[in-house]
Amino acid sequence: MIVQDGKILLGMKKRGFGQGRWNGFGGKVSDGEAVEVAAAREVLEEVSIVVNGLEEVGVVDFRFPNSEDIMEVHIFKPNSFSGEPQESEEMRPQWFGLDEIPFAEMWSDDEYWFPLFLNGKKFKGRFLFDSADNILEHELTELS
Repeated sequence: MIVQDGKILLGMKKRGFGQGRWNGFGGKVSDGEAVEVAAAREVLEEVSIVVNGLEEVGVVDFRFPNSEDIMEVHIFKPNSFSGEPQESEEMRPQWFGLDEIPFAEMWSDDEYWFPLFLNGKKFKGRFLFDSADNILEHELTELS
């Protein structure tokens, strides 16, 4: 999650899982790849930005119907970054004011954990969704 000067950079997902929603940047970890390395690689691939000094601020587990898999998402905040956001085949980046975050066009869980992230808190959580992507259960804990 890239924040600068009272704005946050989000990407409109153009294909695949989450298509049509504003998201942070990231993706799957390759075999043998550290989560932080994968996060930095994905940001570069998706939006042409180099991130430095990633700090993990959250871990959220997601479960979806008809799947036994748990999607474990690590949320990072970079200490710095370089480059100008560029659109890729997967994402169309856009800066939003922190008071203009488009929650109605995002995953519904974002409204729960974004305030913690924006207030510099660390957290962990879990969300269970139904087949229409509505939250059935959730748990969110602020870490000290």
